[in-house]
Amino acid sequence: MFTGIIQTLGRVIDQQPVGGDLRIEIDATGLDLSTSALGDSIAVNGVCLTAIEINGDVFAADVSNETLSLTSLGDLAVGSPVNLEKALTPSTPLGGHLVSGHVDGLGKVVRRYPEGRSERFEFEVPANLARYIAVKGSVCIDGVSLTVNHVDGNVFDVNIVPHTQERTIIAAYEAGREVNIEVDVIARYLERLLTAGEPSDNLMERLKSSGFLG
Repeated sequence: MFTGIIQTLGRVIDQQPVGGDLRIEIDATGLDLSTSALGDSIAVNGVCLTAIEINGDVFAADVSNETLSLTSLGDLAVGSPVNLEKALTPSTPLGGHLVSGHVDGLGKVVRRYPEGRSERFEFEVPANLARYIAVKGSVCIDGVSLTVNHVDGNVFDVNIVPHTQERTIIAAYEAGREVNIEVDVIARYLERLLTAGEPSDNLMERLKSSGFLG
């Protein structure tokens, strides 16, 4: 599990096809890998990857075809900056929200515009993900834990403060860019618990009977 609080920016220094998958090497200078071991999880742009090699400030990970088909990792090139976060430990402050690193799908940047010292970003997501995104709820974009400001159908917006722009790849976002989206894990499990074995149109009634709605 992760928190969605990016610890540092890394950079792709190599990528090679291996047996039909993709192996990437990342320079993680700024991320303390001295306490990491082979097999540990590291989130790269919000995607949980397993470190298979660690050499100083560099680690390597294999990316399966399944992951490539569901995320934007296949668009990375040598030199691409990436958001990095090591997995939670019992002493890690939970500054964001619980993030699994299992990307639900791809969203797209619609537009960005200044708002005071911050910037407002609008994102469009597929309908099957939009239902999990709620005003003032949490969403993870390329590994960054963010609070949703407004929702309009399949489009939602977030506010990005200067600190987040400086420490993540969000500063480089432009309209049309695809991003990794992970919705709130609690929302996914809540829907599953409430609809398991029941028609989906009974969801609202089950929410009411369970005390979630007045």
